Amino acid sequence: MGQSGTGTERDDREAPVDITDVILRQHDEQRRMFAMLEEWPRDDHEGLAAIWKRLEILLEVHAEAEERYFYPELLRLGTGGADAESVDEEVEDAVKDHNDIRKAVRKVGRCRTGSDAWWTAVVDANVHNSDHMAEEERQDLADFRQRASLELRHEIALQFLRYEAIRWADGITPRDKDPEDYVEGRRTTKASPTAKKAARAAKKAATTAPARAAASKKSSPEAADG
Repeated sequence: MGQSGTGTERDDREAPVDITDVILRQHDEQRRMFAMLEEWPRDDHEGLAAIWKRLEILLEVHAEAEERYFYPELLRLGTGGADAESVDEEVEDAVKDHNDIRKAVRKVGRCRTGSDAWWTAVVDANVHNSDHMAEEERQDLADFRQRASLELRHEIALQFLRYEAIRWADGITPRDKDPEDYVEGRRTTKASPTAKKAARAAKKAATTAPARAAASKKSSPEAADG
């Protein structure tokens, strides 16, 4: 797919940020935070509330960022990963999952922190989120890795992370979306500005890489000795 190296060593600092890796890392963080809640002292309601608030913001901002930046490009390029019937089906299902997670999060907010009802709502949110992450990793992320270039995955990651960084401090107002309307409104075969930028970056890299390699050989003592 033209996404791996050519066999030459590459400085880790030059490795692009990949949206599929970003999403996976944030999934791991969500799992760790739910586990943290489970292990936290039950009588420390202030601590439980603080951890939940941080997790609530992470869940909300992460879902919105996926819907803004990741799913539109997946709809354009994907075909349906693993057991998904199609890319439309896998994205519709992901958006529905987000709605279910938002509903569970709102339920937590209506309960007194540390109460039996609060813990029931937290477990419900964890179940919905865990099911969603597993399916997304099996279908959506695998589908996108097989179809999208590293350049595009990098460009989406930058937009995704920028959006999150701006909104993580205070969170966002969650808004449910109709899954079918979402897919219909974002389905397109036309390359997005992000995809066009990634294509230009790939073309530039392809034309400048040989020149950099030649310059490196000329300047290295090993090349001169050879």
